[in-house]
Amino acid sequence: MRVHRDDDKGQVAVEFLGMVPLILLTLALLWQVVLVGYTYSLAGNAADEGARAAAVDGDCEAAAMRHLDGAWASGASPFCGPPSGGMVTVVVTVRVPALVPGFGGLFPVEGRAGAVYEGEAR
Repeated sequence: MRVHRDDDKGQVAVEFLGMVPLILLTLALLWQVVLVGYTYSLAGNAADEGARAAAVDGDCEAAAMRHLDGAWASGASPFCGPPSGGMVTVVVTVRVPALVPGFGGLFPVEGRAGAVYEGEAR
């Protein structure tokens, strides 16, 4: 049986094993970026729906919360401003989850929307 000291057998496996943590870290960071973008999208959509409801004297907060997924709704807070200058403004604040929706929150994201007030004059 010959033993070759300068043989490269298994080198690729060793190098791949060394790269696995870097690959996993990169995937986790990319996933977090996806969650940030999705949270911005949800906050903006919820604010739009809340503004539509507020424009016709509907329940603004319920309309905004109805358009947030369960994990994002737990830390969300919609604010429906009173009609001013013929416009209604809605601000929805949602926390960005840390890697897994429903666990923790990294930072708040705001979605803002406005609509022309079509309800009865106050």
